Amino acid sequence: MKTETDTNNKTSGDWKLIDEYSYIEPLARRDVLDINTGDNNILRQVKDRVDRDTELNALWTCSNVIAVNRLGYSDHGKRHVEIVAENSLKIIKLIHDSGIKPSCMQDYGLTYEDAEVIVFLGACLHDIGHSVHRDNHSLYSIQLAMPILSRLLESIYSSETRTIMASEVLHCIAVHHKDCRTLTIEAGVLRVSDALDMAHGRTRLWDDSTNSNIHAISARAIDSVDILKGTSTPVLIKVSMLGSAGVFQLDELLRPKLKGSGIQDYIQVDVHMECEKSMVKDFTL
Repeated sequence: MKTETDTNNKTSGDWKLIDEYSYIEPLARRDVLDINTGDNNILRQVKDRVDRDTELNALWTCSNVIAVNRLGYSDHGKRHVEIVAENSLKIIKLIHDSGIKPSCMQDYGLTYEDAEVIVFLGACLHDIGHSVHRDNHSLYSIQLAMPILSRLLESIYSSETRTIMASEVLHCIAVHHKDCRTLTIEAGVLRVSDALDMAHGRTRLWDDSTNSNIHAISARAIDSVDILKGTSTPVLIKVSMLGSAGVFQLDELLRPKLKGSGIQDYIQVDVHMECEKSMVKDFTL
């Protein structure tokens, strides 16, 4: 299994398809995103449109065919979207509740409810570019997202506000990787939330118990990730590990995304190791 930490500078001929990674998500899934929309009626309306959008749901499936089947990466489909969206909504609420206004409120006079819609849509759309290719997938995601955003926000907002909302979502998508500078709180929230989908390494799509590379081993070492109200910072992220191999996930995936996210001063990360469970026995190089 490869993760976000891998640098992809190889040609397609260097990749070898491993059968046990094979995964195809049904195109016509009827289940909806399990997201707590709270009292935000606009978010609920947008989520209902997302649940019914056949193109977007198909793009999530296509993204996993590229990421999982063809590249051996971790989940970048519907379940990943669900986790990132829920993480984003938790973090932005904690930040807002501490008295810090999201950027769309500060710069455009929009509401907190609008900020929730922005991070939710950012979560839904940030990885759909994988349906084209892993390389430069953020740019492909932006291109694919623009018409989707137009119809998801149609009639909910005025033309001007819809343009602002779409621009904020596209910024979230553009900078969700560690090598891009975030310019809004909402984008920082999405970027960190993306990295927090690490519990059991997003290996939920396959059984990789015999995979002994560092990405798979460290992924299995992360038992849980909880987002809580902090005391010294607005947000406390508690990570429970089953083995010290999980440090690789934190140091190589979470740390780079947190650094430069623009919200790093609002977040404290506490890591606790429950036990030193054996992640691998014997393997052959």
